[in-house]
Amino acid sequence: MSNTFQLIEPQIVPPLDEQFRPAALANRAFLASVEAAGDGVPLIIALQRERGLTSVFSTQVHAPDSPQAGANLPYVERLVKALLWLRGGWRVIIGGPQQVGQYIQQVYSPDGKQAFDAEFMGKVYEQPFIVEITEPEAVPEEKQKTVAVGRHLDGCRIGIDLGASDRKVAAVIDGEAVYSEEVPWDPKNQNDPQYHYDGITNALRTAAAHLPRVDAVGVSAAGIYIDNRAIVASLYRGIPADLFEARVKDIFINIVHQEFGDIPLEVVNDGDVTALAGAMSLDDDAVLGIAMGSSEAGGYVNEEGTITGMLNEVAFVPVDYNPQAAVDEWSGDYGGGSQYFSQQAVIRLAPVAGITLDESQTPAEQLASVQALLAAGDDRARQILETIGCYLGYAIPHYADFYDVRHVLILGRVTSGEGGHIILDQAQAVLRTQFPHLAESLSLHLPEESERRVGQAIAAASLPSID
Repeated sequence: MSNTFQLIEPQIVPPLDEQFRPAALANRAFLASVEAAGDGVPLIIALQRERGLTSVFSTQVHAPDSPQAGANLPYVERLVKALLWLRGGWRVIIGGPQQVGQYIQQVYSPDGKQAFDAEFMGKVYEQPFIVEITEPEAVPEEKQKTVAVGRHLDGCRIGIDLGASDRKVAAVIDGEAVYSEEVPWDPKNQNDPQYHYDGITNALRTAAAHLPRVDAVGVSAAGIYIDNRAIVASLYRGIPADLFEARVKDIFINIVHQEFGDIPLEVVNDGDVTALAGAMSLDDDAVLGIAMGSSEAGGYVNEEGTITGMLNEVAFVPVDYNPQAAVDEWSGDYGGGSQYFSQQAVIRLAPVAGITLDESQTPAEQLASVQALLAAGDDRARQILETIGCYLGYAIPHYADFYDVRHVLILGRVTSGEGGHIILDQAQAVLRTQFPHLAESLSLHLPEESERRVGQAIAAASLPSID
């Protein structure tokens, strides 16, 4: 009994990656094989996070005595990986065949190949990470709590957006940006919290100089934040644990209080702010936002116009099931979105396209050099963006398996200039060719150039309620 399942070659092959094997096609082929075999049994996966909040995902797998039961294992392992990073949880409950549950227990153990994920989730939720096995009917019911956030436009506000390569800030008066700036920085390679403290403070002071007063501050930042406190993020991974606890966890609370006193503050994951920016500009909901910057950020505004409190960390979600796919340098896993929808993707694909980058440059400068080639009509640079667009066209159906979505918004520095239009056009071509029903029901959007660069900072400004 083989522990592999079928990987499907896409109809539209990325120009620079002939070995790309989309997650969406592999999962659909697996479910089709279960239906064709007629031996399907239910598999229900529940993930429990803070305060007992629980998300539930239902699917089917081959029966334990099926000749194809071995294919259940890689299917469910990649599925659990996606669910952990999209929805979050310290407790995973597998309702289905014992063989499947035991495999997930082993893989997500401290000695398993997904130990990084287990340790990370335990750190986020401050609970030991566990995997339990039960019968499908015994899996807990869904329990969610959504939060209305953002869309506040009154008063004098500052919004700041912190990524791994640049920080953006906007000064906003009654919904209109009166000033914005974008400054390169390198937070993840710093081991002194003062670097972060000074960078954030300088950004806030610069914006405040363009306002008569500061009524509120909203922060969009890569990572996981609860009650305005930093829990974990790649932005701070160079900082020792003791310094993180003492000087980073409350960094936004402390800086805003020191600079402006007791005013409203709201700190939200940058992916959710991406989705919020889309919902505000489209005047609609059910929006999935994807920001292609230093890494990939994702966020979701649901049908009710609220955020769910789930992780939405799409950077870690596998979109390529080829075992030889690009590896994320933090988690050590393969096929994750961080290597497909970011400046890392551009840098990774450049040598494949025949472009030699200056290794003395920062990643942001290397991206800018590729974008300059594109603007000059270099076909090699165009192939890089077409490849990313093809990746996106196959990733969107995968994301749509987990979200109810009407709109997908893409932005971030990778989408600047002509590159954004190339990515969008190629993604739409994939949807029309291989996922026609999604192409009809789902709209892809690319904001205006200015919004692509600083739109998140402006949306961040709307996060706090002055009331």
